Amino acid sequence: MHLTSKDIVPLSQMRLNFTDLADEARQGHEKMITKNGESYIALVDPDRLDYYHRLEREHIHLHLLQEVENGLHDIEQQQVTSVDTLKQKYGR
Repeated sequence: MHLTSKDIVPLSQMRLNFTDLADEARQGHEKMITKNGESYIALVDPDRLDYYHRLEREHIHLHLLQEVENGLHDIEQQQVTSVDTLKQKYGR
């Protein structure tokens, strides 16, 4: 979703127009609330927020799968270190 200048709202204005701003956010027009001219919070439709959280989890899962792939590649290339060697090196 693209934010326009009308979607950036000072906190003082949000206090006065919260219901209207919340209704707009619910319709898909996310709002960036500022405090002292800097980003503070966002008003986002709950379904959109759930979507953002799902994307974040998917990104984490993809990153973990990439790490597994890298580990399997290291094993294939025999670029591994034994647990005993690690214990000797790090004293644990």
